[in-house]
Amino acid sequence: MAPTEDLDVCLATLRDTDRDRYLACLLSPADKRASLAALYAFNAEIARIRDSVRDALPGEVRMQWWRDLLDGNPHGDSQSHPVAAALLTAIEQYRLPPPVLANMIEARIFDLYDDLFEDRNALEGYAGETASALIQLASLVLSPEDASSSAEAAGHAGVAQAMAGILLLMPLHRRRGQVYIPADMLAAAGLDRETFLEGQDRQRIGIAVEIFAAHALDHIEKARRAKIPGTVFAAYLPVALSGPVILAARKAGAGVFEGELQLSQLRRQWLLAKASFLKRF
Repeated sequence: MAPTEDLDVCLATLRDTDRDRYLACLLSPADKRASLAALYAFNAEIARIRDSVRDALPGEVRMQWWRDLLDGNPHGDSQSHPVAAALLTAIEQYRLPPPVLANMIEARIFDLYDDLFEDRNALEGYAGETASALIQLASLVLSPEDASSSAEAAGHAGVAQAMAGILLLMPLHRRRGQVYIPADMLAAAGLDRETFLEGQDRQRIGIAVEIFAAHALDHIEKARRAKIPGTVFAAYLPVALSGPVILAARKAGAGVFEGELQLSQLRRQWLLAKASFLKRF
């Protein structure tokens, strides 16, 4: 496919699977849009593998396909897979580090199973290798010279963004039997995996959500205080939606299981546009 066709496919993938990053792409510099769309579409592809398989083994096979692509040993013609082709082009054009992308895949294996994070450090490690890494890679595309100076901000912003996503997806995770609130946070609320999934003790579940949300808001505040050059701010645009979601979860408590945290499409578009204009989230 031609580069413009790859861009169209990547944007279509995002429009269907990650509308917020799709909108963030449209608010990004036009000359960087193709590579940002490739990165975000790759992230969407590996994030939704759990949704497309019945058990973990086929999911691991799909993860391995992406690993082999990054290792230079693709199965079949990578050019026939527009997201893969666009990703390889972005890696070459901006000298993106394949090991960081490989670590994103490795971290996503956690999604294929129903294990608990042992503690908040394990959760932050997962978020760091997924959401934070994606922000850093996008920053490299936007301005290789300024990307390193925003590493601290990317770390905190990515953790907050990942935690907001976990809160949004909690009804889906519960139906699957997954719990992304770490064991130490559950224990602090007097819960374990089974009692959390049962959903009966709403008071303690509300406490667990409060602990989780407070930790996420702390990361947002640290990200806001960190240095983010304007040249790379477009990489942080989706983070603008995290704060309102986390605050809504804090207010909802055990009501997060009812899945009413998502902001309206109009408000999300407004928040993204506002963040793009003010260079603040």
